[in-house]
Amino acid sequence: MLYEMTVPAYTNGLRALSAQLDKALAWGADNGIGELQLVVARLAPDMFPLAAQIRFSCLQAIQPLIRLGATDAPTLTEDAADFAGLQAQIASTLTWLDIIDAAAIDADPDRPVGFDLPNGMAFDMTALTYVRDWAQPQFYFHAVAAYSILRHMGVPLGKIDYVGYMMAYLRPGTAPAA
Repeated sequence: MLYEMTVPAYTNGLRALSAQLDKALAWGADNGIGELQLVVARLAPDMFPLAAQIRFSCLQAIQPLIRLGATDAPTLTEDAADFAGLQAQIASTLTWLDIIDAAAIDADPDRPVGFDLPNGMAFDMTALTYVRDWAQPQFYFHAVAAYSILRHMGVPLGKIDYVGYMMAYLRPGTAPAA
């Protein structure tokens, strides 16, 4: 259950983020917006830039699974300086997600999970409440922040760019006419 709540969701989200970056890079080239302008863009002065949001999205896919029993995770200690680096962070995370042992993640949804934040706050939860109440919201927060930064910069992204994986579930005959 915990595996199904995490790994497929993180995989879908990171693949969508990768596609958004591809679209942003092409749009930037067509519109005179350089990679560096996008990489350092942010929504507000006190928010992290795109590069950090990408790294944090990857880390928010990695850290919960490590806390739940996964091993051998990629190390992402610095923000990437360009789109190739952003894509490399996503690719290494996706490659790692492909080898996660579902049994290790699902071992015991009631097991304790504790973690400390850099500001000194500490939390104690069960594995299930950790995934539901912390891990998932943190992942989506950073993925949405990255999407929003790209939109803010003018990249023509829409909901389909965020949840395009949903097309696999589209009931035949229900897509709007073009």
